[in-house]
Amino acid sequence: MTSAPPEIGRRVALVANPSADLYGSDRMVLEAVRGLRESGWHVVVAATQDGPLKAEMIALGARWQLCRAPVVRKSNLSPSGLVRLAGEVVRGLPSMVRILRRVRPDVLYVNTVTIPLWLLVAKVLRVPSVIHVHEAESSVPRVARVGLALPTRLATRVICNSETSRAVAASSGGPTARMVVVPNGVAGPDRVEAPRERLDVVRLVFVGRLSPRKGVDLAVLAVSELARRGIEARLEVVGDVFPGYEWYHEELVELVRREGVQDQVTLVGFATDVWPHLRAADVVLVPSRAEESFGNSVIEAALSARPVVVSDHTGLREAAGRLRAAVPVTNDDPGAIADAVQRLVGRWPQSREDALGDADVAAQAYAPARYRSAVARLLGEVSRRG
Repeated sequence: MTSAPPEIGRRVALVANPSADLYGSDRMVLEAVRGLRESGWHVVVAATQDGPLKAEMIALGARWQLCRAPVVRKSNLSPSGLVRLAGEVVRGLPSMVRILRRVRPDVLYVNTVTIPLWLLVAKVLRVPSVIHVHEAESSVPRVARVGLALPTRLATRVICNSETSRAVAASSGGPTARMVVVPNGVAGPDRVEAPRERLDVVRLVFVGRLSPRKGVDLAVLAVSELARRGIEARLEVVGDVFPGYEWYHEELVELVRREGVQDQVTLVGFATDVWPHLRAADVVLVPSRAEESFGNSVIEAALSARPVVVSDHTGLREAAGRLRAAVPVTNDDPGAIADAVQRLVGRWPQSREDALGDADVAAQAYAPARYRSAVARLLGEVSRRG
């Protein structure tokens, strides 16, 4: 869908997103666009592919535009990967320039550091820009971190989704004076159902992208460990892999077979509406191995009034910090996950009460309306029309 000229007098935002999925940063850009539309902006969304995000954006009144903007991934950090990335830059640059010239935005809003070329093009064309940082990978080589942070110096303003992401960006050379933290706004379910009063089989759920860094295999191994302890548990895995990561899905299927938990683990696939799955669960698992800038899944668990077992590091620790029913566990340890589940179940009346209290805490602290207004205000401050 091409973009038509906006109505005269309306501010225009061009929103660049690296994908068209409905995972963490995609859901946040959807909330940002909702806020812009509520504030009267005309919005054009430029994405590298079509997907479920497209229909959601169009429903908000935004226009959708495909653009072959290069996306920087970890696979680009090798010599052959850099050659591929250079080819993507050559192919994508003319399209990006055309879109910016046609849309003539008052501000460019770039979601994540994985599409940095947008900032360079905006700088050359004298378009104010805002980049929203959703990454906090402090363990990658410093040269890679600095390389990813470098384009943020081209932005007029830098939004970080947590103190964790701000600290990592700043330590990598990001423009500290132009950074502001806006904690994620996480929409809750249409209703909150109290956890079950009595547990027979313990119902566990994982919600998110399937990848080694998210630790889905650790959740499977925790179910197997619980079975060895005589605790019957069921695990629902809600999510899918990135294109090209189909091998990990196959490894999960093989792991389930090897551990003999085919009857206890269900791979549901991607679900646009995750709330029925969270309502059906007793405990949510967030076993990410690698750094996270924030923990949307942790907050979604809290909003659903469900206890959550969460890896104790980076942005996950930040998200879980004020939640009473969140149990932090040692990273990359399925036994620790099983211990935490067993502990929650062993004091279930208290776990249940704590989770109900967390639902109120999360609803106030991470209200989407607060997030939408904060992002829209910041874009308005740096736009050409202020």
